[in-house]
Amino acid sequence: MDRSGVQISVQDLTHSYSSRGPVTFDQVNLESKPGEVLAIIGRSGCGKSTLLHIMAGLLAPTAGSIRLNNIEVKEPSPKWVMMFQAPHLFPWMQVSQNVGIGLKFANFAEDKIRERVEKTIKLVDLEEFAESNVQDLSGGQQQRVALARSLVMEPEMLLLDEPFSALDAFTRASLQKDVRSIAKSMGINLVIVTHSIDEAVLMADRAVIMAGSPGKIKEEIMVELPEERAAQDPEVQKIRGHLMETFRQASTVTH
Repeated sequence: MDRSGVQISVQDLTHSYSSRGPVTFDQVNLESKPGEVLAIIGRSGCGKSTLLHIMAGLLAPTAGSIRLNNIEVKEPSPKWVMMFQAPHLFPWMQVSQNVGIGLKFANFAEDKIRERVEKTIKLVDLEEFAESNVQDLSGGQQQRVALARSLVMEPEMLLLDEPFSALDAFTRASLQKDVRSIAKSMGINLVIVTHSIDEAVLMADRAVIMAGSPGKIKEEIMVELPEERAAQDPEVQKIRGHLMETFRQASTVTH
């Protein structure tokens, strides 16, 4: 697959779970250029996960729209897939069966499923576990299976709803690096929802800060760093400090 990503456009997006309930976020406007890794940072309750669910077509907005290469997102699609905080795998199935389940539901031919699954399992470094039951894997390995299940669909946009938050620091750092590298190599737009400043700096090309009630985009910061990033690098620490201070200032304003 050879492509450079897609243009994501969020236009005047507003959401409330009921006509009489509070507004989750109001008049959110956001652009993401092809191939960009975008991090959305915010405290709990600012609406960042709800925004991601709308981008995935899992929720309908109250007003506004999200467009992917000018195609409005109105329902789930294999072109835009989401990874959740829990991997949500089928524990009685092998790794290869879990990875290929979406292709099976999409009525792909068996030989095509096998070809894509083998390629994708190799991409996420799980070849030796292909025939293992997922319940025998570690938490980090299970998230790699969930990642492979998303990537095997060859999506245009991959949405991450804090899927690494429950992992140990070493496993989390490894997955952060690998997911960014894979997305870049496949030409996939990556949108990450996180409350972790460190995760945003290590993974993103650009970070936007959501805050307030209802939530709004308060700041946007470019993360101009080389592909090889380590938490202790001076430039990483410099951007981390800037992002931390900007986040603190934005979060002090609640309305």
